[in-house]
Amino acid sequence: MPMVEEDEFDPAELPPSKTRLKKDAHALQQLGVDLLELPESDWERLALPDTLVEALRTARRIRSRGALKRQQQFIGRLMRDIDPEPIHLHFERLRQKTRRQVQAHHALEEWRDRMIGEADEAIEAYLREHSGADRQHLRQLVRQARKERDRQKPPRAARALFRYLREIGEAE
Repeated sequence: MPMVEEDEFDPAELPPSKTRLKKDAHALQQLGVDLLELPESDWERLALPDTLVEALRTARRIRSRGALKRQQQFIGRLMRDIDPEPIHLHFERLRQKTRRQVQAHHALEEWRDRMIGEADEAIEAYLREHSGADRQHLRQLVRQARKERDRQKPPRAARALFRYLREIGEAE
C-alpha cells in the first residue's frame, strides 16, 4: 500500500481572517482617536503625516456627533498607512510617567503620615535620606499637624507638611 502524504496545515500561512482585519482596523481607529487627547506638540514629536494632523485638527472642531464619528473613521483609515509602533511607545511612556508620579505622591503621603504618627523617629529617618530639609521647620509642621489631628480640626498643617515634603523632593 502506498503511503499517502498528508498536506501539513500551517495556520500561519493563511491570510488574516475578516474578523482579525476588522479588529485591527478598529484598534488603529481607536489609537487615532486617542491622539485627539494629546497636545499638538506631541503630534509634531511623533512626526505624524500632515493629512493625519489636519484630520485630527478638524475632529477637534467638530461638534456634531455623526460628523465626529465619520471623522474618526477617516482618521482610522489614515492610521492604516502609518507605523503605529511609535505612537504606542509614546502612550506607554506617558503611562509610565504617570505611574512614577503616583508612586512619588504615595511615598510623600506615607512620609507625612509616618511623621505625624511617629514624630521624631520619622523626622530623623527623613532627614537621613533628605539632607536639604530644615529640621526645625519639619518639626514645627509635624507638631501643628498632630495638634490638628488630636483636636479633629481640618488638616491644614498636614497639607502644608505634604507641600513642604514635595518641595524638598523637587529641589533634589
